[in-house]
Amino acid sequence: MELGDIEPVEPRAVWANEARDFTPWLLSNAERLGRALGIELELHAAEHPVGGYSLDLIGHDLTNDAVLMVENQLESTDHTHLGQVLTYASGTGATTIVWIATAFRDEHRQALDWLNEQTGEDIHFFGVVLSLVRIGTSAPAPLFEVVAKPNDWQKRVRSSTRAGSASARSEKYRSFWAEYLDRQADEHSDWGRRGTPQPANWMSFGGPFQGTQINPSFAQGRRLRHELYIDRGDGDANLALFEFLRERRQVIEDAYGLPLEFDSIDGKRACRIAAYRADGTIEDEDHWSDYLDWFLDAGERLRRALAVVAADVRRFDSDRSTS
Repeated sequence: MELGDIEPVEPRAVWANEARDFTPWLLSNAERLGRALGIELELHAAEHPVGGYSLDLIGHDLTNDAVLMVENQLESTDHTHLGQVLTYASGTGATTIVWIATAFRDEHRQALDWLNEQTGEDIHFFGVVLSLVRIGTSAPAPLFEVVAKPNDWQKRVRSSTRAGSASARSEKYRSFWAEYLDRQADEHSDWGRRGTPQPANWMSFGGPFQGTQINPSFAQGRRLRHELYIDRGDGDANLALFEFLRERRQVIEDAYGLPLEFDSIDGKRACRIAAYRADGTIEDEDHWSDYLDWFLDAGERLRRALAVVAADVRRFDSDRSTS
């Protein structure tokens, strides 16, 4: 049997820009980070405002039922980012705090160890080294190596998982999305890749336009949400497409068949066009079938409505690229 050699890949060869490339990728691949930390987690939004600054990612530690934040660096750690980590943690109330970098200086790893020792048991600081490898001509594979974590972390996670309901809720999400994906494959095979059921409150699928996604989710306030999520990696580009589509709101809503919410999401980089259904929660398993019907109907309506303006969007993108 011929075996290959593992070769390192420079992260910036894959993610040229941290904010435009790596952060959106991690937002869509949160389960990879969760596996490294040993917890179930959700990442909700990128560029989360904290005072006059922006936190890379905000989310939820489901295992410990805590606010989770992530600060990224596609370079070695520095004192500036250590200060940002502490500032963002205090500004968001996060108690699961993750600092990702391509290399960790000893003094910064020691600082996280000290913080874990000095703070209460509910505060969790993590230092994570990001790297990429490939074997031969394979696609690069990301690796997350946890180099700083609370003492007895694995024991705490096992205890939290046994005692808490967060992990059980995550498994309910995974089961629900598995049913969703089965029905999507049977009824709408033309919608693209099947995907993998996530232990999170949302799923994400490629949208019809560059830098967009179609996301069914369980939103805050016991609601279901189905949306076109616009994130081209740049706030101005996102808003430009959003406003272009909002100018065609009547056409889109006529094709959709119902009113839609056009939300520029003040204070965040992304925008969304969404439909909502009230009174929807993953805990109400008796209504899962109704939720699935609603999500699939909304998906059919949204794709049909966006197809009506697809040619306009292509011309819009072409004009912007040449201007």
